[in-house]
Amino acid sequence: MVRFTFKFLLLVMVLFFGVLLGMQHANQSMKKMKGFDDPALYSAFSVNETAQGQKEASILGGKVTSHDLQEKKQQLEDMKAYNFFSQTGKKVSQGIASGFSTLMNKIAE
Repeated sequence: MVRFTFKFLLLVMVLFFGVLLGMQHANQSMKKMKGFDDPALYSAFSVNETAQGQKEASILGGKVTSHDLQEKKQQLEDMKAYNFFSQTGKKVSQGIASGFSTLMNKIAE
């Protein structure tokens, strides 16, 4: 099962990379076909260096910064959302553990 999961995730990553590569190639081909650089046509993925020496990434025209990621992480920590499946799983595992513990105590007596 672990082997299958590993192969599946590897295949998904390769296919996703192929899609990004294809979008980048299509963008470059459209620029060549137009004959001039149209700012409305942005790259699928690009990394630029700013004047301060920091790197700035953009995916599908949207800028991605570490500040955005930290802000999202903070929002998730602030939410402290109740996860029904997580809590149910914990209760089930505690019940099974206590059941086996009781069973082992009865067998040992």
